[in-house]
Amino acid sequence: MSVVFVLVFVAILIAAVFLGAFIWSVKSGQYEDTYTPSVRILFDDPKMKEPGKTENKTESDTTSFSGATENTEGRISKHETEN
Repeated sequence: MSVVFVLVFVAILIAAVFLGAFIWSVKSGQYEDTYTPSVRILFDDPKMKEPGKTENKTESDTTSFSGATENTEGRISKHETEN
């Protein structure tokens, strides 16, 4: 029965720690801007150039396993083979 009292005490202690962390985060301004994160997904990020990479890609660089390639706009298009 004494184990139950220890577990209840530990559970109350953990809950108090989480409540303290929540109060600290509210006071430090973590929840002030609730609009921007929901709208940020709607805007495209600017394309970043990787240092040391050239702009010219070879066919082996752009071909995936499904046979699709990346065109100049960054979109994926399927190869059409003529027989």
